[in-house]
Amino acid sequence: MSDPADDESEAEQLTYAETGVDIEASEDATAALLEAFGSDLRTEYAGLIDIGDRYLALATDGVGTKLLVAEAVEDFSTIGIDCIAMNVNDLAAAGVEPVAFVDYLAIDEPDEELTNQIGEGLAVGLEEADLTMLGGETAVMPEVVKGFDLAGTCVGLAGKDDVLEGEAEVGDVLVGFASNGIHSNGLTLAREAVTREHEYTDPFPPNPERSIGEELLRPTRLYTDLLEPMGNHDVRAAAHITGGGWTNLLRMGERKYVIDDPFPAQSVFEFVQTEGNVTDEEMHRTFNMGTGFVVALPEDRATELVAATDGRVIGRVEGGNSVEIRGLSLS
Repeated sequence: MSDPADDESEAEQLTYAETGVDIEASEDATAALLEAFGSDLRTEYAGLIDIGDRYLALATDGVGTKLLVAEAVEDFSTIGIDCIAMNVNDLAAAGVEPVAFVDYLAIDEPDEELTNQIGEGLAVGLEEADLTMLGGETAVMPEVVKGFDLAGTCVGLAGKDDVLEGEAEVGDVLVGFASNGIHSNGLTLAREAVTREHEYTDPFPPNPERSIGEELLRPTRLYTDLLEPMGNHDVRAAAHITGGGWTNLLRMGERKYVIDDPFPAQSVFEFVQTEGNVTDEEMHRTFNMGTGFVVALPEDRATELVAATDGRVIGRVEGGNSVEIRGLSLS
């Protein structure tokens, strides 16, 4: 991708922080929250509890400001899929099988059409992830919420030998899996960028048969189908590429992750970058850029994993502490 920093455009360069989401500040706030507990909590993709011969795992997440796109175009049919996916993908990154889900919907006023469409999306996500919905909560809070918010919590179970080690090793191969577009992070930056000169209902320039809103609302891909092949091919660690973009690979341990053959970034990313005058580095620190899930495993097992899935070898693990991708060095 071209870097707008090299262009002569006078348009203001957008960053995630300038649009209201400062990732470093968010991480500091989270660290302060955990410090208050005074305990050694697991702070990766899912929290694990030892229940004897297995681990019980919990993950919780929401859809984020993608909800504002759905609200603007009055299409809420896919955001339930996003809510399921953002939770089960975090469990998958820990090697945990999701088994049950509860949702939390906060709204300013009851709306049957809204809740019905959200339910439709949740049902699709539940079926794809083979999950059971145990219940949930719909809270009407006009003095607290403007519009609505959707989040959920997912319960998973894993045998003690099934949970991923979580640490990549020097010499490992990186296998990546394509994303479905923006997924459900970075929408604050994407929304600010594309609405500078466009409406969500405008045709999406790379594919005028779709609207900009439809492109932004493409549902997050679920990666739970990778659990069995990951277990069968000695995957050591995995990363779900969400908030923080490609720096998520550093959650697999302090190593150098050299990405020399990533999946191509879908056209929506170039559109966001151009409209927002966003640098290449900011794009890769914010978005998945075409690759939504990455695993690290021994080199001699990589070919078999690729053959058993739709993944491909995208890079390797070396000594160091950075992510090297498309001429960038992220840390």
